[in-house]
Amino acid sequence: MKSVPVISSNFLECIADPASRFHAVYLSYRNGKVTKNEVVARLPHVAMLGDSVCMGIYISWPWSTFWRAHTSHGGNWFLDNGPVGPGIHSVSRRLEEITPFVAIEYAGIGAMVDQERDRQNVFRRILGTRNFSGQINRLLRTKRFPDLILVSIGHNNVDWAWRCPPGELNAPERRLNRQSKEFRENYGRELRRLLGRAQRERHRVAVVVFGLINFELYFKGREAAERLRQLDKSLYPHLETTYKYLLSFHPAYRRNLIRLASIVNEELRAIGEELNRELADTENIQVRYSDALATADLSRAELLHPIDGWHASVEGHNVLAEAAFSDLGPSLEFLGINRPSH
Repeated sequence: MKSVPVISSNFLECIADPASRFHAVYLSYRNGKVTKNEVVARLPHVAMLGDSVCMGIYISWPWSTFWRAHTSHGGNWFLDNGPVGPGIHSVSRRLEEITPFVAIEYAGIGAMVDQERDRQNVFRRILGTRNFSGQINRLLRTKRFPDLILVSIGHNNVDWAWRCPPGELNAPERRLNRQSKEFRENYGRELRRLLGRAQRERHRVAVVVFGLINFELYFKGREAAERLRQLDKSLYPHLETTYKYLLSFHPAYRRNLIRLASIVNEELRAIGEELNRELADTENIQVRYSDALATADLSRAELLHPIDGWHASVEGHNVLAEAAFSDLGPSLEFLGINRPSH
């Protein structure tokens, strides 16, 4: 799926306001000293790296899923580029109330935190999945490097039962420890590549590393959806399809998925602290770990998609949007993007 920048539709009107921090740029544009593209380049740029948790997508029949994987854009907690009205009050809509900006999402269904040399399986290649290393490759090639980078990825990495040797299914300790260690190494390496580019930029760059969603609460919502389906088979028609893609979602394996996700979140917190120590003398970069998504409550069935009972529904995306945006304050302040005083 191609990553397409989305520009605030009313950005010229916004910066025409004398109170706008970009008003001087607008005057230069009006006087023909800068082009419209140059104005856009000076707006804050926000990027999202992630997996299907960041996408407005759901699983159904294979070919329909493949089509959505290649065409889905926006309609999620980060970016809602549809008409104003009932739906998702996304981070982008909330941010537009503060400043015009440019948003771009790199997230992909099935994306994993990986080693760049890892070969993807056939299913992910057909989906056109870009893993973490591929998303960062795309970002590193951009001419205009983002000011704010949101990272929410790793949910597919906690599928511990996938390709698990039979002998470890009942004694998974070594596997969980190995997977969490590999995750930390791969995540840290890829994030350092990203920060290497940020260090060469003249503008400030804020990176927010989001923890994985709270699977303990999430599975309460999933269990509620399963009970509803038992009573009415027309509900959540592709609820069982989940198990074809995430084996660890099976009730027998959920407890250890919850454990691994908790361990991974502690690793993400540690990565953030480690990088901050490494960047102590770098004034233009801020890295923060955020537990906003890890503490968001998705324990109700209506917060899960009515087709697969797996991905977030519109209501679920609103919960994630509220959580994510509520924790962006320190990053926006670092970038000089302040909330209105009124």
